[in-house]
Amino acid sequence: MKDELEQICAQALDDLSRVEDEAALEEFQIQYLGRKGRITSCMKSVGKLPPEQRPEMGALANRIKGTLASECEQCRLRLAEAGFRERVRRDRVDVTLPGHRYPRGHIHPLTRTAREMISIFEGMGFVLETGPEVETEWYNFDALNIPSDHPARDMQDTLYLDRGFLLRTHTSPVQIRTMERGKPPLRMICAGRTFRADSVDASHSPMFHQLEGLMVDTDISFAHLKAVLSEFVRRFFGPDTKLRFRPSFFPFTEPSADGDISCIVCGGRGCSLCSRKGWLEILGAGMVDPHVFRAVGYDPDLWRGFAFGLGIDRCAMLRYGIDDIRLFYENDLRFLDQF
Repeated sequence: MKDELEQICAQALDDLSRVEDEAALEEFQIQYLGRKGRITSCMKSVGKLPPEQRPEMGALANRIKGTLASECEQCRLRLAEAGFRERVRRDRVDVTLPGHRYPRGHIHPLTRTAREMISIFEGMGFVLETGPEVETEWYNFDALNIPSDHPARDMQDTLYLDRGFLLRTHTSPVQIRTMERGKPPLRMICAGRTFRADSVDASHSPMFHQLEGLMVDTDISFAHLKAVLSEFVRRFFGPDTKLRFRPSFFPFTEPSADGDISCIVCGGRGCSLCSRKGWLEILGAGMVDPHVFRAVGYDPDLWRGFAFGLGIDRCAMLRYGIDDIRLFYENDLRFLDQF
């Protein structure tokens, strides 16, 4: 039995020297040191030997088992170290190489356009005001002289919510709230999201952005309105851009006008962008209707004012030559990265 144990030990050490991974080491331990392994089988056979041989063979078997267990642990440490060196070689970082640059974000073109427009009006003394996007019919319609039978109140045009609330269809309610909070004279602008029940296409969106302005004092005339908007047009679209007014109608202003600029592509000569007319509509404006002043407690015999509204999306499309409003809202980085 002694020869058998020594032969098993020599063979086991030889097999262990050829182990190259954890799986092979696990298989080795099962083969030699497991409950049904060769060393364990030999130790069970010690009890069948003559009594005088049992101590010697038992001690030899335990010694061989201890030796193999120790060699297995050394093999495990050797494999772990080799694996660590391989991971270091594979995953090491060359600190002398330039780092990876992460792309920087930038301002959305609509936000950039709105900030530039606001900056121009602030330079002319207008103060930026804000208001809620969820409004009541009073602020969105009644106070602005829009009667109950006006088409704008129809559900096909306005997005109504519960308990008499709605999503504002324009930023004009901010003008009403500003006049309620303070006394004239005042000069304010407001900018933000507005909502209408429009079908989505290249020129319409159920959500869009507006910028509106209001000036109230004792001696305000249409000439002041024209001067303010002409200055804005020159600063935003370029010094050669012209502005003209056409008679129009809005319930909250009287007289009212639509504002057109000379085409920024052809300079007024006529092209596909302006439908060969030479002009592009960008705004609506007019003198504040006396009914609006009465709604906020202003004396229309004492105070006069003008109001105007511009589409921020429309101005951005003209500024950057964009022919589809949907591009602003699709979050396509191939489009947005150009700005």
